[in-house]
Amino acid sequence: MSSEFVASEVDKIIKDKSFEFPKNIAMAATWILGNLKGINLKIMDVSHTSSLSDFYIVASATNSTQANSMANEVLRQLKQHDLSFLSKEGMNGSDWILLDGGDIIIHIFLEAARDVYGLEEIWTEAKPVEIPQSYYFSSEDAEAALKADDKGRDFF
Repeated sequence: MSSEFVASEVDKIIKDKSFEFPKNIAMAATWILGNLKGINLKIMDVSHTSSLSDFYIVASATNSTQANSMANEVLRQLKQHDLSFLSKEGMNGSDWILLDGGDIIIHIFLEAARDVYGLEEIWTEAKPVEIPQSYYFSSEDAEAALKADDKGRDFF
């Protein structure tokens, strides 16, 4: 997946008028996680039940390399939209990575460790946010369309 494609899709989601801030940021982060093959994605609206954040995002990765890649891409892409993260925990091979963006908090677990922590069981009053199926794995057609729209720039 090209970084231009990712940046383009993230930009579309953030500018989508159907998502108010900070839901647009949560949706963009979730799209990134899904397209980096994150599994069991969940967004929980905790704006009415938590003073810490408005949205919690939970995702699983199959290994620590994937988890770190997911976290780094979220950080990189959202930094381009002026979102800074207050805290980044577990980025060195941990089974749980936490990215605190203030309005959104992202939890990336190794698949085997997620059930041990059981965070979703703590947030039973949180309202689940529907994640469009298109947020999981980018399609080759969408990337091909972006390349065709590239106006003749050929990088390879």
